[in-house]
Order: sequence, then structure tokens, then C-alpha cells
Amino acid sequence: MKRFFSIIIGMFLFFSALSQKKELASITVEAGKYLRVNTPVNLDLSGINITDTLTLRLYESIKGKLIPVASQIEEGYIPRLWWILSGITAPGSKREYVLYQETKEEYQPVVSISTNQDIIRLAKDGKPVLDYAVKIVYPPVGVDTMYKRNGFIHPVYSPSGNILTRISPPDHYHHFGIWNPWTRVRIRDHVTDFWNLYSHQGTVRYAGINSTTSGPVFGGFNVRHEHIDFQGKRPEEITFNEVFDVRLWNVDPLDGGKAWLVDITSYLSVATDTAVVLEAYRYGGGIGFRATAEWNNKNSWVITSEGKTRVDADGTRARWADVGGAFEGKSESGIVFFSHPSNREHPEPMRVWPVDMNGRGDVYFEFCPIRHKEWILVPGNTYRLKYRLLIYDGRVDRNVSERIWTDFAYPPVVKMTVK
Repeated sequence: MKRFFSIIIGMFLFFSALSQKKELASITVEAGKYLRVNTPVNLDLSGINITDTLTLRLYESIKGKLIPVASQIEEGYIPRLWWILSGITAPGSKREYVLYQETKEEYQPVVSISTNQDIIRLAKDGKPVLDYAVKIVYPPVGVDTMYKRNGFIHPVYSPSGNILTRISPPDHYHHFGIWNPWTRVRIRDHVTDFWNLYSHQGTVRYAGINSTTSGPVFGGFNVRHEHIDFQGKRPEEITFNEVFDVRLWNVDPLDGGKAWLVDITSYLSVATDTAVVLEAYRYGGGIGFRATAEWNNKNSWVITSEGKTRVDADGTRARWADVGGAFEGKSESGIVFFSHPSNREHPEPMRVWPVDMNGRGDVYFEFCPIRHKEWILVPGNTYRLKYRLLIYDGRVDRNVSERIWTDFAYPPVVKMTVK
């Protein structure tokens, strides 16, 4: 009798599960005229009802068979579904998907995030990729404490574990791994420097977490920064509010090679009712990178999309720049920085240190959207700067950099038909 009831219960659960599986939409992804390799794609979920008890499951339709595809919902006013266009997708080709609503199923996050009072850490398959500083980091003992800061990225690890960034070097205590303060900012009747902290004019502070995400497709964090002016009517005044978004993708961008793919987006808005001017200067904003002390002018490289090198890249414009070097034991690693076409002054001007910097050729790179022309920020508007980073071991062929920039700049077209 017990067995009879077990069979009945099992059949009930089986048919109950079937009854909850419902096709919601068919999806077509068009590669366009570009080759795609392990490309993140997304879909606006307007018109799709998302419930707490059921989940959305994505399948690729291949020769009449439905193959499960890991996907992830990005919450928001309009939720978005993300997945990876896995493998190689030829130019001009299409791939077909079906979206179902099914019984909720838990995924183990491949891209994970962990937080404590000191840092936010992004990891992939258990390996650390980067840390973001929540706790204020002070300079060495005896150095002006105005050099203290948080709200920056360090360390950045290559897949093999090489550390690519450096903070608080003796030649520039105000350098912090990967960071983006503005240098000459005209605020009403004065100019404030948020970059050179020794000026005692301003600083940038971490102001809290908006959200963190782990998942099978991406993981990341969204935090707030405040640019603090010390020269205003009060001892401290907020000039900018910044939302700083960092996302690590669960992709193999080199299709068999080892590399991380990270997106960094800055959303900047004026905190007062008066416009401010970001004056033209060779440093400021964008995305700055102070490289490891292991690199010098004998073992490092800078190669830009326009064919410039460290010798002649400074002040020129590029869509992407490959910055790398060798480590003890002769292993090589680096970062390709990609600028999005929507960024101001794209292709973006760059600041690249000269080959004799500090006598040994220390490495610094920056995309600097105010290098040649001032930028007026108006209250009530939000200004976006978006970058992609390929963090790699070995070397990267420029054709691969071109392909990744194309994916970033001109993603595949995704079309959905709701059932």
C-alpha cells in the first residue's frame, strides 16, 4: 500500500511539474557582420511575467533539440535576461532560443562575490579576480595622511595569479590601482583637484553598496562614490555623486586561453544646482591604471588600436590599448582596455607615461576624456563612461582585441517573439 501511494505521489509531482512548464517566447540572436566568440548577450524582459515560485529557463534550439543554457536575470525597473552566446558564431549567422517558465531551480554561482568590512572581492571558479577597497587605506607611516583613500580596485589578478596593479607608490602616493578621480574641476569661483591628494583640495570616498550579484553568467557590485570638495562654503561639500558598476563575466574570451572579462561603468551626476567644468588636462577621470612595480621599459609594452606604442601613444586617441609586461620567472600578463563608442571624445585620448619615467620606465595608462577639451556637466543629467577590460596571461593578438572591442561596441541583435 505504501508503495502504491508513493507511485501516486510521484506521478502527481511529475505531472504537476509538467503543467508548470510553459513556453513564453522564442528568441533569435543575429551575429550581424561580425565573428562572435563567447559573447555576452541580453534581452529586455518587458511583457514577461516573472513569479517568485517559478523561474525562467532558456534553451537553445539545435537541430530540433532543446539544449539548456545558463542564464541570469538582472533586476531593475525593466529586468534583463543575460546569457553567453557560447562558442564561435559565424558572421551573418543566427541562433535560435526558446524561453520557458518552469519550476524554480537553483544554480551554483560560477562568478561569486564576497564582502567584509575591508573589501569586496570578485572571483571566478573560486579564483580571485579583483578586490575593491571599502576600508580607507593609509599611506606609509610618516607620509601625509591626506593620501588616504578607498573606492578603488586593487589587487587585480591575472588568471595565473600575477598581481597587475600597484597602490601608494613612493613616486605618486595618490595612485591607487584602477581608479578615476578628476583633476581640475571648476566649481563656482574656484578650481578643485580631486586627483592629487597632497593638494588638500579634495578627495573621493566610498559611500556605500547599492547591490551585489553572483551567478552563472556574471557577478558584480554597484557602489557609490562621493567627490568631496574641501574648498567650498563648508569644510566638506559633495561635488559629484558617482555610481560605480563592476561586472565579471563567466566567459572564455580567448576561446581556449586563460583570461578574465570585466566591465567597469561610471555614472556621474552633479550634486549641486550649479554646473561644473572638468577642465582640459592630461590626467583626470576616465579609467586610470598604475601598473605593478615589476614592469619597466625593458619588459613591458603598450600597443594601441591605432598602432601606437609607449614611445608615441601619449596624447593620441584609441579604441583600445593593450598594456602588459613580464614578471619574475618570465611569465607575461596584461590588460587590454576597451573604450565604448558612447564615451565622450571617443576614440578616447590617452595618457601614457614616457619610457624613462622615474628613471626605470614605470608604467601608467589612462583613458582621459578631458585630455584635449573641457567637459561641462549640468545638474539633472547623468553622464556615463563605459570600459571593458580583458585581463590575460601570455600575449593577445591584435585581431583578438579587435574582435572583443567589436563585441563590446556592436553587440549581436536579439529579437524576441512573446507567445
